Amino acid sequence: MIMLHYLFAIAAVISALLVVPASAQPSSETPKTDAQPFLPRDEAAYDQSWTRFRDQLLDALQKRDLKFVMSIVDPNVRNGIERPNGHAEFRRQWHVDDEDSPLWRELPRALHLGTAHYGHARMPRSLCAPYVMPYWPKQVDPRNNGAVTARETSMRERPSGAAPVIVSFGHSIVRVIDWEVADTDPEIKQKWVKISVDARDGYIPEEHIRSPIEHLACFRRSETGWRLTSFLAAGE
Repeated sequence: MIMLHYLFAIAAVISALLVVPASAQPSSETPKTDAQPFLPRDEAAYDQSWTRFRDQLLDALQKRDLKFVMSIVDPNVRNGIERPNGHAEFRRQWHVDDEDSPLWRELPRALHLGTAHYGHARMPRSLCAPYVMPYWPKQVDPRNNGAVTARETSMRERPSGAAPVIVSFGHSIVRVIDWEVADTDPEIKQKWVKISVDARDGYIPEEHIRSPIEHLACFRRSETGWRLTSFLAAGE
């Protein structure tokens, strides 16, 4: 998870921006653990113009088609509170000309999760992915908690796929102790997140959980189609 230490530094501003729509209330389903239910949302699931665009963008990201990706970035894309808007800063910030640019990893991660309409004082109402930050409960500390985005994940005794399973559960909010833990086998590149559930500590795969202060990709539709208007950490 890129830049999480930096993201925690700006998390204090989130409280003023978070909203809790009525539709964000947990379902009546009984969780298997004491973790707070937090079901996924996708407010644009039935918008065919969006789903076509999203699939096309995901395909371009997989192929690392920089020409297409930059063509859907808004010319006035927001790049942060103290950074200038526009393509030049976006390219610099995301190192898009580098083969290992984090954009190729981080933008697909956001787009594979659901969307929510969201806006604040510095951003007009937009369609943003993922749903986590727009629906995050205002009373829950965003710095020390995360959203399990997997339908089911297994919390293990050690950061290893071979470790015994403590408990399995799905979409919920859990307390996070450590956001990045290496696998016990140094040859395995899997990263783990140390969490606490049912008064027990354990580990789940990094890709099964998301911090509400991670980067949020926001889009607006114009006469020429959908455009990426910002891809920023919460609070920017």
